[in-house]
Amino acid sequence: MPSTVEPATDLPHAESFARSGLKLLHLAGRRLLPIVQGGMGVGVSAHRLAGTVAQQGGVGTISSVDLRRHHPDLMDATRGLHGEAAKARIDAANVEALGREIRAARALSGGHGMLAVNVMRAISAYASHVKTALECGIDAVVVGAGLPLDLPDLAREHPKAALIPILSDARGVHLLLRKWERKQRMPDAIVLEHPGWAGGHLGAARIEDTHDARFEFERVVPETLDVLHRAGLADTVPLIVAGGLRSNEDIRRMQALGASAVQFGTAFAVTEECDADDTFKRVLAGASEDDLVEFTSVAGLPARAVRTPWLQKYLSLIERTQAAAHPKSRCAKHFDCLAQCGLRDGLKGWGQFCIDHQLAAAMRGDVRTGLFFRGRGTLPFGNQIRSVRALFDHLLTPVCATA
Repeated sequence: MPSTVEPATDLPHAESFARSGLKLLHLAGRRLLPIVQGGMGVGVSAHRLAGTVAQQGGVGTISSVDLRRHHPDLMDATRGLHGEAAKARIDAANVEALGREIRAARALSGGHGMLAVNVMRAISAYASHVKTALECGIDAVVVGAGLPLDLPDLAREHPKAALIPILSDARGVHLLLRKWERKQRMPDAIVLEHPGWAGGHLGAARIEDTHDARFEFERVVPETLDVLHRAGLADTVPLIVAGGLRSNEDIRRMQALGASAVQFGTAFAVTEECDADDTFKRVLAGASEDDLVEFTSVAGLPARAVRTPWLQKYLSLIERTQAAAHPKSRCAKHFDCLAQCGLRDGLKGWGQFCIDHQLAAAMRGDVRTGLFFRGRGTLPFGNQIRSVRALFDHLLTPVCATA
């Protein structure tokens, strides 16, 4: 990776970048601003947010989960379905929605930046979402919420698409590289997400593990670079760090450690172009550190979200609901969105609620029943909702330039 600031006159924000003190992200043969927008579902990061971020010269990411909710015709076609055919029709609607969102994001990007699709390894339609994204010509596939050991197999016919796993420690990176080597394909980049700071599903086995020292960037970045160096990949696989980072200084600090870029989630979720309802954005922007709570999700992973009325009630009943957990005959929504679901499968110790229902309510701005995932830390503009362009300007501007 280049060690000095290189010209970027062909990129958006060229003048700001020249003064930023940052280095470009080199990913899959592209030169990009070192700003990556994380994938956020259900429907929080769809075509409008991802396309706008790419338009600004960064990496914009569509979350593949249940995108039909942005398409009234697809919602009408799948509303009230029951029986064995319900899941197949809902899955088909979501595949159609994913293709629509990719095409719309591509048109909005104007050929700038990079477009990615984030697919959760834990969802039942994982393979079909990966294949659909690749067939639609997506630039990159990002996978978290589980080790994507089979991603090279799914992408075998698409050698030019970037494959980017989300991990949290060097041990996970070492395991993944060893498995992928046998498939004769290496990651094009790796996201290192700190579970102590990120929002949503977190890369730790238990809630008490989220603040383990092995996840600290000052430790995990050098350790992962050492793993990459021993694999002969240190110069070709950029590291993208995520969780609790908010400023130009944060990006510079991470690049000084050896990372190439920073991924931002909540900071983009509260922009004007975010695909969720404005109330959703206000809830996230207005939440303080004391408003956040960690709990075990229905996917069996630790999660971090805003303490809303629904979540407060759920937490007050969690011991009772987990003690009464038992396998259900079928998914109440006839969707079976997760490969393993604490509620449907009766898994004690796992969450006992319908995550798709709660996240969709949040995306619509339903404060009473929604689940609002949020990362820790203050946001770049406090409780204000600003544009994606304003956020790029902020991230590219050193503190000394604004003093």
